[in-house]
Amino acid sequence: MIDKDKIPTDTDIKKIRERRLEAMHLQEIEDNPLNPEQVAMLEMFEEKCWTEEQCIEHIRKRAQKLAKRSAAPNE
Repeated sequence: MIDKDKIPTDTDIKKIRERRLEAMHLQEIEDNPLNPEQVAMLEMFEEKCWTEEQCIEHIRKRAQKLAKRSAAPNE
């Protein structure tokens, strides 16, 4: 169950977007830009107004899925 107090407000989303854009700029300066898939995922979090916990869970599941794929023997 989602705690309604943790759902980001429009103001929160605006701040989150500003921080994301700033972080993306710093990543580019360090010659380590986010790929389009990563950017799309972060934009999805903002659009769906996901809580921090939902974002972390999504990333955790995605990482587990990728780890399983990497660990599977090549066929």
